[in-house]
Amino acid sequence: MASTRRELVSMVLGAAAAALVPLHFTRAAWAASLRQRAVPATGEPIPVIGMGTSGSFDVGASAQARAPLREVLQAFVDGGASLIDTAPTYGRAEDVLGDLMAQMGIRDRIFLATKLSGVTGREAGMRQFEHSLQRLHTDRIELLQVHNLRDWRTQLDLARALRQMGKLRYVGLTHYLDSAHDELAEAMAEGQPDFIQINYSVASRNAEQRLLPMAQDQGVAVIINRAYEDGRIFARVRDKELPGWASEVGAQSWGQLFLKFVLSHPAVTVVIPATSKPDHQRDNLQAGHGPLLDEAQREALAALVG
Repeated sequence: MASTRRELVSMVLGAAAAALVPLHFTRAAWAASLRQRAVPATGEPIPVIGMGTSGSFDVGASAQARAPLREVLQAFVDGGASLIDTAPTYGRAEDVLGDLMAQMGIRDRIFLATKLSGVTGREAGMRQFEHSLQRLHTDRIELLQVHNLRDWRTQLDLARALRQMGKLRYVGLTHYLDSAHDELAEAMAEGQPDFIQINYSVASRNAEQRLLPMAQDQGVAVIINRAYEDGRIFARVRDKELPGWASEVGAQSWGQLFLKFVLSHPAVTVVIPATSKPDHQRDNLQAGHGPLLDEAQREALAALVG
């Protein structure tokens, strides 16, 4: 019987992340070896494993509630990763992330991405952005995205103005549904963002048809959300063993294979799985090491997932 992700991660990781580091690597060297890809607009390298905060960071203010997230963040930065995606509409996620970054002194190690989310009009967008800076305990961010294309022309123009003011470095557009891909493609063509954020997984491959090739042609960085289909994808392989070729790409879990599938598309810059579990964070980071999937392996994995 195949193990669930949680069981497999527990077996492999035990109590310490050090068990995953090859003997000839120091921890620092292992973190430095995390695969990176360049932002097309500038050439800036970004580690390919990032992190989302939707759901996972929407917790209370108590030390007990936040303790696992502190460990998640520590594993993230110790593993060499940097891009964290959040939004003002993710409940308390900005507050929690901002508080923990400040307490841990790690803000300068984070490529911070948030959003203009659910607002209409320039003044509303500006108020929301200023509030986000307060919640995140920072005076600037790396990437500001227009969430789900809401009022995208006005909000993207505001984001560019904020960039001129030195408040951010990159602007982007996001969505999370296949049904919005055509609209996003049209907004990309007109708006010329530095980044897009889209849904893509071995079980949802619509982005391969238009958005990913367009991003390559247009020189747009791509952030991938929903690589695990909000966790539902694991049910499809619950009673299946890892394929024999998984070891060839250094994958020790289904989660690592799913992330490696996403990263094996050359248009993808970074994938942002969300988690509140430190062991899952370490497992996710492993996907950024070793070979990626070739075309035959990609199709074999898709067939296994069904």
